[in-house]
Parts: sequence; structure tokens; C-alpha cells
Amino acid sequence: MSFDVLPFIETKRDGGEHAPGEMKAFVEALQTGKVKDYQVSAWLMAAFLRGLSSEERRCLTECLADSGRRMELPPSMASVDKHSTGGVGDKTTLVLVPLVASCGVPVAKLSGRGLGFTGGTVDKLEAIPGMRTHLEMSVFRSQVERIGCAVSGHSAELAPAEGKLYALRDVTGTVPSKDLITTSIVSKKIAGGARSFVYDVKWGNGALMERFEEAEQLARLLVDLSRSLGHPSRALLTSMEQPLGQWVGNAAEVREAVTILQGGGPASTREVCLALGGEMLCLAGAVSTPEEGEKLCAASIGKGKALEKFRQLLEAQGGDPRVPDAPEALLPLAEDSLSLAAVGEGWLASVPTRRLGEAVRRLGGGRLTQTDTVDPGVALRLHRNIGDPVSPGEPLATLYGRDKARLEETRRALEGTFVISPRPVEPVRWVRRRLG
Repeated sequence: MSFDVLPFIETKRDGGEHAPGEMKAFVEALQTGKVKDYQVSAWLMAAFLRGLSSEERRCLTECLADSGRRMELPPSMASVDKHSTGGVGDKTTLVLVPLVASCGVPVAKLSGRGLGFTGGTVDKLEAIPGMRTHLEMSVFRSQVERIGCAVSGHSAELAPAEGKLYALRDVTGTVPSKDLITTSIVSKKIAGGARSFVYDVKWGNGALMERFEEAEQLARLLVDLSRSLGHPSRALLTSMEQPLGQWVGNAAEVREAVTILQGGGPASTREVCLALGGEMLCLAGAVSTPEEGEKLCAASIGKGKALEKFRQLLEAQGGDPRVPDAPEALLPLAEDSLSLAAVGEGWLASVPTRRLGEAVRRLGGGRLTQTDTVDPGVALRLHRNIGDPVSPGEPLATLYGRDKARLEETRRALEGTFVISPRPVEPVRWVRRRLG
């Protein structure tokens, strides 16, 4: 019996609720091409304006996850995955995959490329000489079983119907729908094979959700939906009021991740990584509380186990195993640089996080079109954090690139975008809330 999409669209247009069988038929028709793009687009807009019920979100997520193959990990493997909603300088995956695996919990991580002004884990890993970032599903699974971790780009075989929906959301103004964001994320997590999920939901001027209240709503939706489908989940709401850590840019962020695994690095990156790692270990049952998990993560770093696991990950995926020993030599930055100086005295009150991410992107550190080649050596270094005292002429940030004229143009565009207050300012509170 063929699926009649028009009544389906009209139901949501009029604020009605779809039955599970109707949602399943819609996803099947989407996958087989029996509904036209303009019809799917009409439904997406109706769902954006009218919203989806909790039952509709659950049913749509299951149907999307089942639209292709699922990564089948052994039932005895208490694997855990982490998902970030994206930000500037977010290199936590590079730290957490080997860190959590070094504590005995398998991590099967499927990651994406950069999207807009936010960086992507796959692009960062490709800054490592020889690193393979797209693994066959059988190779991915065997690597997780062998060394306890793997990182790969998303496979087209996993949740393909979700990929079709996302492509249409991207061109129909429906990307911001929290219902559709939630079903998109959770369906891909489920198809990826992990048993439990930790969500890093970011808020601030460098995040998808600028307002904390919006980010909190999304975090609750993600946790509730995942749990309703049998996947233990938690969420951390973390700040993106300024870039995470000191560096933005693919090679530079790998270098910073290595310093964290070595026991150094910026306090902000370390704090967020330990908090997420603690939650991951707790969800997997390796510890009783997230606080115990944080201590176990810190101990693994201190003993060198996390860094050694990172080396194993590189070796398994063809990356240069010398990177943990000589990251600056093997991951060079672009040779030209220009600094942006403070024009007043006081305390740093605001950082233009989104504009800094865009600056790195336009210098070649990200893509403006799908066919662009990413330059891993393009970078930005943040010299001062919100709350730090600053003096006139003091460098606030340094840009690294290969085109001097472009560097100067970018520096001029950023002049006056850092806000300096005459009164002391509170530093960023990186982990604002925990849910679940």
C-alpha cells in the first residue's frame, strides 16, 4: 500500500500528532524516494512551527536509526560515546577518546567535519600525518575490541534517512528546531552502537545556542529521548563564551590536546575534559560517581596511560606515533602571524568567540565551500581569558596564516571586538550545570 504524504503533512500543519505507523511509513518513503523533496520540506516546516511530541520524537528517532545498518558492538562491551553540540576550540574528543579508554571503558566515536565557524574532529585528526579518519565498519569494530577505542567519520550506511532530512533542513530554515536537532543527534548516536551517551551542550556567543536557557532545554530533550530508548545518558552544559583552551585551528588543537594528555595545558580544557570523562566513566559503570571518574581520569594522565593510549590510537589508524613526543615539530603552524593588541586598560569582559572561529575559517582553517581544502597550520592563539587584567598594547590574540594581506585584513576586522571593562570581571564558569 502506497504512502499518501499529503494527509501526513496536513496533520502536522494543523497541530495534530502522528501515529507510530505513520511516522514509520514516512521515513520509509523518504528513504526510497517515494516522497518529493518539496513535500518533505513542507513537513519539516510544519514540524518546526508546530513541534513534535515526546512520542513522535521517540518514534522518528527509532525509524531514522533503523533506516540503515547499525554498528554492532559486543553486548558485553559497556561502550560510551560523547557528543558535543559544537564550538570554537573544542578539542575535547581528541583528549577524551584515549583518556576514557585508558581507564578501561571502550569508546566508539563517530565524528564529523567542521560546520560553519565550528571545527570538526575529523578535520583535526587529518592534521596528523598519515591518520586514517574513515574506517570500514568491520575495521572500526575490531579496533575498539583490540585497543578499546576508535574514531571515524560518519558512515553513509548509518542512519541514511537522517542524512536526507538534514540536507533539507539545511536549506529550508529548519535547522534550529530543537525537536529535529534532538532526533538527528540521538538517531546517529544509536546507529553508532554505543550503549550510553554523554552530551556536552554548549551555550554562549560561540555556540549553536547562545542563551543558557535554550541550551538547557536542548540538553533535557537529548537526555530524556536517549533514556526513553534504553540508553543511559547525561548532559553537561558548558560555556562557549570564549574559545575553549588557548588554541583554535586543526594542528594547533591537536597540539593542545597532547599537552593535556601529558599533564599540562590550559586549565579550561583540562577542567571540561575531566568533567566529561568523569561522567563517561560513571555512566559506563566503571565508578560510582562522576567525581570518582574525574579522579581516575586525572590519575591516568598522571601515570602516562592516557598519552600511551593516544599513541596506540594513532598507530592503529596510520597516524605518526611520534606526535605525542614531538607535537610542535610534526604539527607545524603557518609561518606568518599577526597579533591583535588591546586598546585600553582594565579587565577582559567579552571575547568575540564566533568571529574568532570565522576568522580561522576564512584564513583557510575551515571550509567556505564543500570543495575547499583545509590548511591544518592556520591557527589562532588566545593570550587572555575573560576576567584577566589587560594593558594597552598587550596582545589579546595572534593569528597564523600563509597570506599576509589576508592576515592583515582579518586582524583589522577583529579590531575593537574584544570588550575591556574598567571594573573587575568574573572569569568564565566552564561547567555550568549537570543533568541526568
